[in-house]
Amino acid sequence: MLENYLPVFIVLAVAAIFAVATVLSSKIFGPQRPTDEKLSTYESGMKPVGTTSERVSIKYYLVAMLFIIFDLEVIFVYPWAVQFKKLFNQFGISVFVTMFIFLVIFEIGYLYVYKKGGFKWD
Repeated sequence: MLENYLPVFIVLAVAAIFAVATVLSSKIFGPQRPTDEKLSTYESGMKPVGTTSERVSIKYYLVAMLFIIFDLEVIFVYPWAVQFKKLFNQFGISVFVTMFIFLVIFEIGYLYVYKKGGFKWD
């Protein structure tokens, strides 16, 4: 049974060895000319301002959670849409009704978040 996975392990090992060899060879053979500018902190092309202990707005986390929730909706809808014809032939209209209820629940959640101002970035 384990011999079936041997090619996969070999590919993973070769990929890991290649990644490590590439990083090490660039470190060993690459030019070493450190300057103050190269050693300074780089953050999106701008000079860093402020301290690292500043608080992040709660809106950031809210938007991240909303993205995950609505992304999960797409993850469930896509396979359903791909197999809809087969499921419809097997289960009938209940497949459509079930997905419609699922989407209505998400739409209610979307409207609730919109009404509470979850999408306003002030």
